[in-house]
Amino acid sequence: MAKWYPGRKLSLARLSIVLVVIAGLVGGGVYAWSRVQDVQVASERTPWFDAYVDVTATPMFPFESPGEDGQKNVVLSFIVAAPDDECSPSWGGYYDMDEAESSLDLDRKLQRLRNLGGSAMVSFGGQANHDIAYACEDQDKLVDGYTSVVDRYDLASIDMDIEGAFLADEAGVARQAEAIRAVQDDREKGLDVWLTLPVAPDGLTFEGLQAIRTYLKAGVDLAGVNVMTMNYNSETEKAFYPAVESSLEATHSQLRSLYQEINAPIGAATAWSRVAATPMIGQNDTRKDIFTIADAEKLSAFADERGMARMSMWSLNRDQECSANWPDPKQVSDSCSGIVQEKGDFSKILREQRAGAISQVAEAVESDGPVEPVEDDPDTSPYPIWSETTAYPAETKVVWHRNVYEAKWWTEGDQPDLAAENGSQPWRLLGPVLPGEKPIERPKLPAGAYPSWDAAKEYRRGERVVFEGDGFEAKWYSRGDSPDAALVQPQDSPWRALTDAEIAEVTGSSNEASTGANGSGAAVQADASSDAAGDGAGDDGP
Repeated sequence: MAKWYPGRKLSLARLSIVLVVIAGLVGGGVYAWSRVQDVQVASERTPWFDAYVDVTATPMFPFESPGEDGQKNVVLSFIVAAPDDECSPSWGGYYDMDEAESSLDLDRKLQRLRNLGGSAMVSFGGQANHDIAYACEDQDKLVDGYTSVVDRYDLASIDMDIEGAFLADEAGVARQAEAIRAVQDDREKGLDVWLTLPVAPDGLTFEGLQAIRTYLKAGVDLAGVNVMTMNYNSETEKAFYPAVESSLEATHSQLRSLYQEINAPIGAATAWSRVAATPMIGQNDTRKDIFTIADAEKLSAFADERGMARMSMWSLNRDQECSANWPDPKQVSDSCSGIVQEKGDFSKILREQRAGAISQVAEAVESDGPVEPVEDDPDTSPYPIWSETTAYPAETKVVWHRNVYEAKWWTEGDQPDLAAENGSQPWRLLGPVLPGEKPIERPKLPAGAYPSWDAAKEYRRGERVVFEGDGFEAKWYSRGDSPDAALVQPQDSPWRALTDAEIAEVTGSSNEASTGANGSGAAVQADASSDAAGDGAGDDGP
């Protein structure tokens, strides 16, 4: 028998003890190595905060102008099935992607955000409508639909918000997962895919777990799972926040188990880096559930302690106190939080109060020096070029130095890229003129749509006339006041020019310029003018 120590023989019992000790040491070494690897993988993900923006809510949130200290990382929501084509993507069921550009200037605003160093992902689904995979059973059309959005907005990340009836539709979720895997595989630059799911205090629902299983089975490389820490229907307001933490702890354990099921185990740190939280700031849909400023501070500290890479919130539109005219603070608004706060409090806390985290993922674009103003070309400008001698009603859009501006109120002689003499700037920058743009054609009134203006006739509020080919509506009683004064002095004139949307109602036109969401397409020049008009309605939440 071999001698392990000089002069002593190793008995069978001693040999067994030695083997157990060696096994323990080896096992401990493997565990230590795995732990180090786990922490290393998790630490490679830079913590960040993004915030949802409801694209079709009115008024539209100006995400394209975050300012120096504002929120630069956004999640634009929601892409859903078009009402008339279940396989085609649309924004909230109101605009296809071309209409969203012509009506909301969405592409232009996104480009401006990126020029300022910001970033955006797009969210598919949501609570109020259906994803294209809900009813579309043509797999090729599904892939084309998702690809068209990813390519149109040059996305590096997408958010799949699965809830409501679609969450229980296993076949629909399977179609979606297969299509997303195809899009992800075809994206040379890579594509991060996040699943956003409802959660209870004890974790993800059975349907939520099934959705993750379906995505993993389809071979989708998930960036993580974002749970909607909201609407728990707590018995008291004080019991609400503990449910937030317990739901995240449970989701963390469930996510590790799901990866264990597919023989791809992940460590605790890695799992936390793949768990994200999206609280509904302020008043939740359930009246006793309120996510407070203090809760935001607690959640920020919790995320930092656990190593959560992503944090979000619903929504940037709501990150302000409701006005005194909002009748019931317990009634959820899509434009305010329902609690006492300063504007931007929630995004600032969730973005900046995590120890060691950076406030923004994207970095500001560095300038190489002053850029000489470029000459505007009417043939490549979507809107008329600004003129010093023209009066512009509120919400009129113009082009100046290859950028598009929108009038905040009536203005004349105020250069869009310079501050006005009184220090107040009447123009809002929407973004640059995009490559390949052409003038947007305004809809025209058909002959005989309204009677011609008659200087001898009395007109009362609401009556419409045609003057030199343009349509006008009386704002109050008038006689002998020529409608053309509305083009240069709209505040004093008893007439206002018809918007493009109003003209489109008369003609039945589907012209892109007539489907806007900002309420004005008034003519401001005798030769040409355009603006987008109409109304969009926002979703209730993620």
